[in-house]
Amino acid sequence: LLSQFDPDNTGYISTEKFRSLLQKHGSELDPHKLEVLLALADSNSEGRICYQDFVNLMSNKRSNSFRQAILQGNRRLCSKALLEETGLSLSQRLIRHVAYETLPREIDRKWYYDSYTCCPPPWFMITITIVAFFLYNGVVLDRFVLQVSHPLYLKNALLYHPQLRAQAWRYLTYIFMHAGIEHLGLNVVLQLLVGVPLEMVHGAARISFVYVAGVVAGSLAVSVADMTAPVVGSSGGVYALVSAHLANIVMNWSGMKCQFKLLRMAVALICMSFEFGRAVWLRFHPSAYPPCPHPSFMAHLGGVMVGITLGVIILRNYEQRLQDQTLWWIFLSIYVIFVLFAIFWNIFAYSLLDLKLPPPP
Repeated sequence: LLSQFDPDNTGYISTEKFRSLLQKHGSELDPHKLEVLLALADSNSEGRICYQDFVNLMSNKRSNSFRQAILQGNRRLCSKALLEETGLSLSQRLIRHVAYETLPREIDRKWYYDSYTCCPPPWFMITITIVAFFLYNGVVLDRFVLQVSHPLYLKNALLYHPQLRAQAWRYLTYIFMHAGIEHLGLNVVLQLLVGVPLEMVHGAARISFVYVAGVVAGSLAVSVADMTAPVVGSSGGVYALVSAHLANIVMNWSGMKCQFKLLRMAVALICMSFEFGRAVWLRFHPSAYPPCPHPSFMAHLGGVMVGITLGVIILRNYEQRLQDQTLWWIFLSIYVIFVLFAIFWNIFAYSLLDLKLPPPP
């Protein structure tokens, strides 16, 4: 095939030859993939198409040059939208629903619908929810949640405590413990409803990065801005995912076709505001273990900042190389600088400021 359509071995196929190939074999292709090939041909103004792009497309790969060609093309997708297709099985309808929940462009939704195989499944969000929350709290602690008034609350080896900040694992493991059943329940619901569809589309690597970055930013934000308070709960990671998703919807409002998006955004914001307001109230409520205060609410804000910076970049660039995105490097650099600053702050600022920290548990 290469020798027939590229006799000079230039690595390119002329648009005319490419179109003749599509006319000859178009009936053998998936209609969505044929539509993408036509969009690729129409978007190319140089009269030739990279042969490797064609090979990548037929093997379910999209190179960066191919994505840029589609992105810059002005051809409208003329066939019916994926949402209008009928006769789909339950699993196909679920994949289509996830595509419309998370992706703003029809060509990306069709690409995802055609290429998603549920292998691997969204293991990260499911695992961190079931194992981290229910298995640990239910089996190891013999209870599903530790109230802040429970005797084991401060003695737990997982929560972040300012006196024990040298134990580095606490900056991550505090997510395994929650300050009340309502705290646990809301985080689990938001994490599954938002995190699982996002992981199905963007993969475990990207979504786990956003989640863990939000968790670390949350505990470090507390250690810098609320230096005398402990931290519990997964709100840093959950708020990073939810805020990234909501910001992506707002930035691509006209392209997002999820049902009742305004109502659902309002409900999500109300739930997040309620949980955040509860955390603020609890922080300043008289503690059951004076002089140690109740958990800080700053982890929520750290997660939001990660979501609207790194998270938005990751969700906006579906299946694109983040290494080629300038904003990605800018926000990643800001995040790394903040982490380094917080580390040095934890090493030196506590002694220099001569704070009166609560006694160790």
